[in-house]
Amino acid sequence: MQRFADACERIGSTTRKNEKIAILAGYFVGRRVEEAALSAVFLSGRPFPMRDERTLDVGAVLLWRAVSSVAGMSFEGLEVAYRRHGDLGNVAEELLIGRALVGSTLSLEEVRAAFDAIAAVTGPAAKLALLERLLRRATAREAKLLVKIITGELRIGLKESLVEDAIARAFNAPAAAVRRANMLRGDVGEVLGLAAEGRLDEARLVLFHPTGFQLASPAESAEDALERIAEAVIEDKYDGIRAHAHIGEGRVRLFSRTRDDVTRSFPELLPELSGLPEGTILDGEIVAWREGHAMPFSALTRRLGRKVVSAAIQREVPVAFLIFDVMAVDGQLVIDRPLSERRALLDDLLGRAQRVAAAPVMGQLSLFGEGTRVGPEARLVRAPSYVARTAEELDALFELARARGNEGLMVKDPASLYAPGRRGRAWLKVKRALSTLDVVVTAVELGHGKRAGLLSDYSFAVRDGDTLLDVGKAFSGLTDAEIIANTKWFMAHAIGQRGGRMLVEPRMVLEVAFDAVMQSDRHASGYALRFPRILRMRPDKTVEEIDTLEAVREIYAKQHGVKVRGEEEGEAA
Repeated sequence: MQRFADACERIGSTTRKNEKIAILAGYFVGRRVEEAALSAVFLSGRPFPMRDERTLDVGAVLLWRAVSSVAGMSFEGLEVAYRRHGDLGNVAEELLIGRALVGSTLSLEEVRAAFDAIAAVTGPAAKLALLERLLRRATAREAKLLVKIITGELRIGLKESLVEDAIARAFNAPAAAVRRANMLRGDVGEVLGLAAEGRLDEARLVLFHPTGFQLASPAESAEDALERIAEAVIEDKYDGIRAHAHIGEGRVRLFSRTRDDVTRSFPELLPELSGLPEGTILDGEIVAWREGHAMPFSALTRRLGRKVVSAAIQREVPVAFLIFDVMAVDGQLVIDRPLSERRALLDDLLGRAQRVAAAPVMGQLSLFGEGTRVGPEARLVRAPSYVARTAEELDALFELARARGNEGLMVKDPASLYAPGRRGRAWLKVKRALSTLDVVVTAVELGHGKRAGLLSDYSFAVRDGDTLLDVGKAFSGLTDAEIIANTKWFMAHAIGQRGGRMLVEPRMVLEVAFDAVMQSDRHASGYALRFPRILRMRPDKTVEEIDTLEAVREIYAKQHGVKVRGEEEGEAA
């Protein structure tokens, strides 16, 4: 564990991506394969491989209790330290210096065994006892890392993609082969073992583990989109929940962008999807719709988090799965084939399925209109695609998409490969330029008037590497029912108090609109959004997916006609 901690310290001390990869590759080479494999999983920021469906089921309050007990510190003392650090792992290290062991007594195998035990027991008392036992065997620095792994926030500027690159460098393997194997297996530790033995080509697809999604970058305008991708595949950008559908072994599962299993939220889709061939993975969007028109995104949130979606809810909020890409066919991964080929595979695949409706024709306002096989009972739909050769044509398609209740357009390069978890220029999204950002709530305050007693004023932040920096506060845009539900959530996820502001776990993602970006000394980011308002909650997104400080700088620069110095080339994102 000590050498693992040393490597983490070195990785966290540099912002250069190549240095991080080199340090990690050197660490892998110097360890036993079994130890390096466990390290790869932990360095990906999780206690178990992605394929492993177990969770520790340790909430923030329970972890605070464990740190408090081992450090001999009250919750109030922890809160003071947390205000200095904003990270419970760093708090644990500070408070345990002088109290914790000086020399390491933990091996990575013992840490994994402890995680296994915590996941296996039920009840907070049993989990707390095991957490305390683990932390008491750690040095202060090791305790910091254990807390970070448990919370899933290692915060050393390392993503799983960089772990994949380090495996490739350590064992002289093609990075593409490592990424492909990890996509197939869902266990980066297992992939390290295959790479070490030169057996990456033996990796075979394992269904039912969540994977990354191909992401899109924003385009400033129709002209900008067509300049980047001249011969493009154009689709509506749907206002729903992006989902991967895995079909095989006589069952179907749906995974969201947050890698959560959302299968039980959409039971009516399962019989339809089960008719597709075994070994299929589809990419698409689950949308709420009625009588051929999209319903607001907020309607979908009524289905999420329920153990059972009743027949009444299914009638009130009917859904369809708009399918626009395929990642696996007949148990074979096809992500390394160009979009044009994947689209042909998808058309062939869906063409053999009786329950998949054909795409609407270009230009119609109804999402499911006349002249197609799409009716009110349709659940699976091949997403329509269009062609535009001029900015005027693309603008016209944009207005039609908006009239259909969708967000805008997707513009895709037909030659693009499917790159899970990566945001490049091969897929572009055309929305309302310079008007919205995805942010995360960092603090809340009590409202006034009819919202007195409710936490209705939300401070929010963007990302700068692993740091969250506030850019504004909003209190309008949500319904009273959402404010009431959110107040309960914030009370359960509070982590401190700063004056009249309650600090909360940075997990609730919002989409906010604004009129302009201003420079500001009030926020650590150096910027503030002018007249921000909440468009909607985004439970389908994680804090890792929110917008960055660089995006805010670019918006400011475009609005004011100034140049902003870009990030140093080679730095980690």
